[in-house]
Amino acid sequence: MAAVIQRLTVIGTGLIGGSFALALREAGAVDHVIGVDADRANLERARALGIIDEMAFSPGDGVARADAVFIAVPVCSIVECVREIASAVPHGCIITDGGSVKAALVRECESLIPPGRSFIGGHPIAGTEHSGADAAFAALYRGKRCILTPSPTSDLQALETVSKLWRATGAVVSCMEAGHHDRIFAEISHLPHAVAYALVHAVGIADVEGENVLSYTAGGFRDFTRIASSDPVMWRDISLMNRDALLASLDGFSTSLNELRQRIASGDRDGLTAFFTIAKQFRDGII
Repeated sequence: MAAVIQRLTVIGTGLIGGSFALALREAGAVDHVIGVDADRANLERARALGIIDEMAFSPGDGVARADAVFIAVPVCSIVECVREIASAVPHGCIITDGGSVKAALVRECESLIPPGRSFIGGHPIAGTEHSGADAAFAALYRGKRCILTPSPTSDLQALETVSKLWRATGAVVSCMEAGHHDRIFAEISHLPHAVAYALVHAVGIADVEGENVLSYTAGGFRDFTRIASSDPVMWRDISLMNRDALLASLDGFSTSLNELRQRIASGDRDGLTAFFTIAKQFRDGII
């Protein structure tokens, strides 16, 4: 395909940013990729792996010639990153991100962008529990959703350019109001991660006659808790940035968990069967 843009700057050359760059390079959607990363060793690794063409050692230098900038840093650092690069991005440049919390982020980032530049919020629904340049691969986004969260004042041409970039990675692109996005993903992403961390924490500290309970885990426990191997700092940031929506989701989960506990405590065989059957039907509907 013809290049969508000439120069892309990726700030954060790990799994998310590195995979974005690799997918666009493989598709021919970008001609030149500049990488910026706070971890110089990771940046050099990204260059050695062919994820980026050029290294920049400060965000301002990295964006100075960019047509588009993709910010793939922990979500609590995105606004500060935009603040740092705002005066350096050239006229016409588009800034987008991969953060999984959107409402406050979009509002603050748009307020920082000078006239003639654009910010388009984005959230690719893809990832693994691994991190760093070595974890990046071109197929990460293929067939996965990417949600863009434009505001009423977003530039439509910039939105279309970002959409084209994500479609070039193989992602299925849709648009959503930022607050609506945050409420949905508190339920289907942020809550499951919080529950997985809580479950592993509870089992890890469980005292069963001095046994290391985790040493007995098998496939079911490991499959269920895989996401608890994700980056703790990233999930700390997400939990705090989407605090209100996540607390509401945790309250809903607590209600459901308490209902399950009551049915077990009372020996309610029919109630337990109904509870598990409804959950199974919901889960089967995903597949």
